[in-house]
Amino acid sequence: MKKLSSDKRSQVQIISVESLVPENHLLRKVDKVIDFGFVYDLVDDKYSKDTGRPSVDPVVLVKMVFIQHLFGIRSLRQTAREVEVNLAYRWFLGFDFTDKVPHFSTISYNFLNRFTPELTEEIFAHILQLALIRGFVKPQTIFIDATHIKANANKHKRHKEIALIGARAYDEQLREEIETDRKSNNKKPLKKKDNDDSMPPGYDDEPKGTTRQVTVSNIDPDSGIFRKGEHKVEFAYTTHTACDRNGFILGTVTTAGNIHDSRVFDRIYDKVTEKFDEVETVAVDAGYKTPWICKKIFDDNRKPSMPYKRPMSKRGFFKTYEYVYDEHFNCVICPNNQVLKYSTTNKNGYREFKSDPKICTNCPHISKCTHSANHQKVAIKHIWQNYIEKAEDFRHSPQGKATYTLRSQTIERVFADAKEKHAMRYTPYRGLQRVSGWVTLKFACMNLKKMALWA
Repeated sequence: MKKLSSDKRSQVQIISVESLVPENHLLRKVDKVIDFGFVYDLVDDKYSKDTGRPSVDPVVLVKMVFIQHLFGIRSLRQTAREVEVNLAYRWFLGFDFTDKVPHFSTISYNFLNRFTPELTEEIFAHILQLALIRGFVKPQTIFIDATHIKANANKHKRHKEIALIGARAYDEQLREEIETDRKSNNKKPLKKKDNDDSMPPGYDDEPKGTTRQVTVSNIDPDSGIFRKGEHKVEFAYTTHTACDRNGFILGTVTTAGNIHDSRVFDRIYDKVTEKFDEVETVAVDAGYKTPWICKKIFDDNRKPSMPYKRPMSKRGFFKTYEYVYDEHFNCVICPNNQVLKYSTTNKNGYREFKSDPKICTNCPHISKCTHSANHQKVAIKHIWQNYIEKAEDFRHSPQGKATYTLRSQTIERVFADAKEKHAMRYTPYRGLQRVSGWVTLKFACMNLKKMALWA
């Protein structure tokens, strides 16, 4: 058994930090693929040229935040402690053995007051552009999904408020097409007060009406109540994210946790397609399978890759798709081969088709069709229903099947890595602006890490 012959902890040696960092260390790879000098140009107007005390180098502040996200350190306070003793971190910052590490509050203050959300977006865009130049980004197929991040708020400290439901991007277009459809069927225009409603649940998470009651956190009002499963309730944020087939994040939008994924689709979709016009296929999950989203993607000459979505009909009743729409005669054929005639197009964009109660009264399948008191079945078909059917056709195609199966390797892997390796399960920050910047920088670091490992 060998024992140390002497205590060498106080021994003085001439050695550099450079020689102590392993050649295959992640930070060495990161340092090779990016020059952080671009940060100086981004923050040049944030600093005084003539007055005030000398500041901490802004690149050092940005690099320390990158260290936190790259290695999944839980807080800036802990990051500062790690930098004090970790030679690889000191080397990455350009420090020697004795350089004083900036206080964590200095970093926090700068990212709260000086480094705006626009700055974090520019940092994210710069790193994505570097990956694009190297040929790593393949945006022909993009994958869009959302995941929740637990907010820094006590779920028991809350109150109720009446919130106004905002207009959707397509409301005006939907109203115009409703009026056109009614006119073509010799129906009078809808009254103005009847034209100010939202779509029913099923295609949109919002209820009817212009207002609704919401649960608001006393600690972080920007977060939203989120119900996970049957019992777990917590305040959370949602990050809506798009990535390519190689797992590079192309864009992200952060919202409160109580906003349905489909309502934010337009923002994240437009954000990505404005940068990458070559997008051909958009792969999403069943939560995005709405008439408007299908229409938007097809109208842009792109293909939506979507899964099968179970019909939201009552158990034991005929499924919605069993009521077949006949476009030529503008009617619906029920499972018993009876005709349901066109009645009206309602304010939600649905054509209503009604059966003859005299025929339905003696129908042997009426118990599986309707429980209405007058024995009349009302079937509804959205005026954009044909886009849903086109999406179904693409779902069965080889390309549709191939792209959707990649979701587990792309967007779902992005979220899994972000939570398991980069500490995104829970945010220590409060307020939508700070959480949004925190998420953007985290995804920028994930892109940088992937690019460094691939280069």
